[in-house]
Amino acid sequence: MATKPAAKKAPAAAKKAPTAPTVPMSKLIAELAEKHSMSKKAATELFSDFVELTVKNLKKGNKVRLTGLGILQVRKRAARMGRNPATGEAIKIKASKKVAFRVAKDLKEAV
Repeated sequence: MATKPAAKKAPAAAKKAPTAPTVPMSKLIAELAEKHSMSKKAATELFSDFVELTVKNLKKGNKVRLTGLGILQVRKRAARMGRNPATGEAIKIKASKKVAFRVAKDLKEAV
């Protein structure tokens, strides 16, 4: 009696580290509004203005220091050569600007 060859087992899927839950901005705004005895609408407007000012300053080329969190700044990336991972073909990547965040020492140590 012939035996069937053992079926090959599929490789075990790589175990992913559990991800931390994401806290939505609305929850942060609600907590700030409650803590500072203001309406959610006022807190939302305040935060929207903060974001708008941050973007405005980054567009001007200024760094934005958020004490206790870190520094946001725009960095220029030079044009460079890259490779298409599917074909291996060399491609030219255009110069661009990216927003970079440098974590504050206090935050690094707290986490």
